[in-house]
Amino acid sequence: MKVAVVGATGLVGGEMLKVLAERNFPVDELLLVASERSVGQKMTFKNKEYTVVSMEEAIAQKPQIAIFSAGGSVSKEMAPKFAEVGTTVVDNSSAWRMDPSKKLVVPEINAQELTPQDKIIANPNCSTIQMVVALNHLHQALKIKRIVVSTYQSVTGTGKKAVDQLMNERAGKEGEKAYAYTIDLNVIPHIDVFTENGYTKEEMKMVLETKKIMGDEGIQVTATTVRIPVVGGHSESVNVEFAKDFTMEEVYRILNETPGVVVVDDTANLQYPMPLTAHGRDEVFVGRVRRDESQPNTLNLWIVADNLRKGAATNAVQIAEYLVANNLV
Repeated sequence: MKVAVVGATGLVGGEMLKVLAERNFPVDELLLVASERSVGQKMTFKNKEYTVVSMEEAIAQKPQIAIFSAGGSVSKEMAPKFAEVGTTVVDNSSAWRMDPSKKLVVPEINAQELTPQDKIIANPNCSTIQMVVALNHLHQALKIKRIVVSTYQSVTGTGKKAVDQLMNERAGKEGEKAYAYTIDLNVIPHIDVFTENGYTKEEMKMVLETKKIMGDEGIQVTATTVRIPVVGGHSESVNVEFAKDFTMEEVYRILNETPGVVVVDDTANLQYPMPLTAHGRDEVFVGRVRRDESQPNTLNLWIVADNLRKGAATNAVQIAEYLVANNLV
C-alpha cells in the first residue's frame, strides 16, 4: 500500500501522519508531498526519516491513496492529476465538496456509497462533520426539520499562522497576523469570506454540506460561525427541531448508541464537553442536552470535537481505512 500525504508540512498534514501512525494504517510506502519550497525537507513517521517530495514526483510513483490537505486551489489542479494515474484522492479542502459528481463522506454516515470509481472523495468541513456525526441517528429516528447552529471555532482551523498570532498576542509580542483583529481576549464573528446573502462561506458550507451528507435536501439549516481564542477544538450550540416528538430517555439512548459519539452530560457534577475534553481525541462529545421549552419537538445540544482530528485528519484516514477494508483501491 503506497500512500501519499499531500500538504504534509501543514497543521492538518502533520495531524494526518499522527493519525495514520496511531491507527496502524497499512502503509508499506509513504510519500510526503508539499509545495516546492518544502521539497527536500526531512520529516519523521514511525521513527523513520522521510524527504518531502514534489507533486510531480508523487504522481509519477502512482500511490493507491493520496490524502490531501493542501488548500482548495491546489486540490482543484492536482487531485485530477493523481486520479488520472489511478490514485484515489481523499481531499480535505472545500474544492470538491459540493461537486455533484463527487461523494462527500463521513464514514459513520455514508461511506457505503463509495465505489471503486470514486477517484476524488471530499472530506467535509470540520464544523459540519462533528454536527452530523452527533445528529445522524437522531435524524433517522425523529427526522430533522430545522437546525440552528452557532459555532465557537478554534484558531487551529485557520492554521499555524493563526495559532502563532494568538500565542504572540498572549505573550505581548509583535508578529504576523492571520486575522484582521486581535484574537486574544476577543471573539470574531467572521470565518471565511462574506457572500452576497450576508452569510460567510463557512456558514454556507454547514448549510449545504449537512443536506448532502445526510441525503436530505428538506433539512433547513441556518448557521453563525465564530472564531474564539482556543486551540483544542471546535464547539457548537445546536438547536434541532424534529418532525416527531421524543422523550429525553429516547434521546439519550440514541446518542449513546451513535457511533463516534461520547455523551458527557452530568450537570450535577459540572460534566459537559469542552475543547479541553476533545483535544487529541477522535470522538465527538455531546452534552448540555435539553428540551427546548419554547417550541414543540425541539432539542438543544452542545457538541465539541477536535477540529484537526475528527474534523479533518481522522475523518480522512477513516475514509482511507474504509477504502482499503472494502477493496475499493
